[in-house]
Amino acid sequence: MAEVSRSQVEKALEAVIYPGSDKNIVALGMVSEIFIADGKAYFSITVPADKASEMEPLRLAAERAAKGVEGIVGAVVALTADRKPGQQQPAPPRPAAAPGRPAAGPGRPAAAPGRPATQPGSSKVGVPGVKSIIAVASGKGGVGKSTTSVNLALGLQSLGLKVGMLDADIYGPSLPRLLKISGRPKQQEDRIILPMENYGLKVMSMGFLVDEEAAMIWRGPMVQSALMQMLREVAWGDLDVLVLDMPPGTGDAQLTIAQQVPLAGAVIVSTPQDLALADARKGITMFQKVEVPLLGVVENMSYFIAPDTGARYDIFGHGGAKAEAERIGVPFLGEVPLTIAIRELSDAGTPVVVADPNGPQAAIYRDIAEKVWARIGTSERKAAPKIVFE
Repeated sequence: MAEVSRSQVEKALEAVIYPGSDKNIVALGMVSEIFIADGKAYFSITVPADKASEMEPLRLAAERAAKGVEGIVGAVVALTADRKPGQQQPAPPRPAAAPGRPAAGPGRPAAAPGRPATQPGSSKVGVPGVKSIIAVASGKGGVGKSTTSVNLALGLQSLGLKVGMLDADIYGPSLPRLLKISGRPKQQEDRIILPMENYGLKVMSMGFLVDEEAAMIWRGPMVQSALMQMLREVAWGDLDVLVLDMPPGTGDAQLTIAQQVPLAGAVIVSTPQDLALADARKGITMFQKVEVPLLGVVENMSYFIAPDTGARYDIFGHGGAKAEAERIGVPFLGEVPLTIAIRELSDAGTPVVVADPNGPQAAIYRDIAEKVWARIGTSERKAAPKIVFE
């Protein structure tokens, strides 16, 4: 594939004229820095906030212009708007209807044939074929959230469920390494991406699309657009559960998922010490504010087992996450020890649930998975809340 420069894409975008003007979007300074990876161009267009809902044709025109550059095989184009303090956020544009189906409208949400794409009582658009979506989150990095996500997904699979995983951590994707998956995903004729697969899990990650050492220097709108593409433009097929490995913290990516995706619930991962718990509380508070059910809290690295003597040491303290869960009335899902086996197997891309399915650590993850699945059934029997922005 020929090497494409950012200036080539920028030159092509000079053909895109801003509506009601005789100037192009490049000359008007509306185009962000252009990022190119593996033949795909990523950029955003800043438009007036009060006209954002009318700018979808402009976004599509920019996307077509970028794709017209030789060597560019795809484009991720996001609209962003500068909003003054106190100005109301414009409503996002409705998804376009598929050919042969009526457009979405009041009382007629866009949906896949034979399967509703929204939760009952919710305006959030779901993923066709996916019955339940859960988020695994943490208030800070370094608490073993991704390792927990992978083993939880495999634990759910051991219950006989069809499970997929989305690596929602755009800046630091971990799933390719943790699941020992390499290579690039393929596209169908309709440009829908086919997920990668290992250990029976269907997986999508930004780590499959860019080099491992590439620095993802993206603004919030570009992250949001990439997340929605990886979620809704992937051929997941029929899944019982899609596990989202969320980035740490409570930023744009987390809010995008919580506000736009019909989550069956969220699992919070923390270590026992006070600093990690303080950050975990922020994640719990965020999900509560956007009315996402909390499936429970996992205390990771709960204690250390010495490999030579089998003695137990509470290196980071013990029981802090359980006490916090009880304090705020959130289910406690279990304690995962800090063991050399979990670390070595994770680094090797062979999660402990598949590498040692009869071992004590795998049993802990399966127990957590059973509790999560039971909680999903409980939360889905309730009508999902509708989020209203005033």
